[in-house]
Amino acid sequence: MSMIQVGIIGVIAAVLAVQLKGGKAEYGIYVSAAAGIILFSFIVDRLSIFVRTLEQIASYIDMDAGYLGIMLKMIGITYIAEFSSGICRDAGYQTMAGQIEIFGKLTILALGMPVLTALLETIREFLS
Repeated sequence: MSMIQVGIIGVIAAVLAVQLKGGKAEYGIYVSAAAGIILFSFIVDRLSIFVRTLEQIASYIDMDAGYLGIMLKMIGITYIAEFSSGICRDAGYQTMAGQIEIFGKLTILALGMPVLTALLETIREFLS
């Protein structure tokens, strides 16, 4: 799916959602959520290319596979949090969207702690 096609789908869904919000607001939200899910499926397709490339890069360098897994989890959490908060924002629930974003950021921070401690341990070994 090309960027032009994805853009057209997004614009058509937005125009349709705006039109439907005039009569029944919940239909506009449903159209927006359905378009978001369709577009998210295209994102996942592009992410598979990214994952394969990262795995190829990891095979070239001596890197712990756990770090690659952590990075992929962080990317997934970022996309899911952004997608979920966007749907909540479209539905008019800005507070809930903000809470989802904060939870996503804290989850990424928690996932990054083992990497940070390993980095600090490596620095400590070099200094000793």
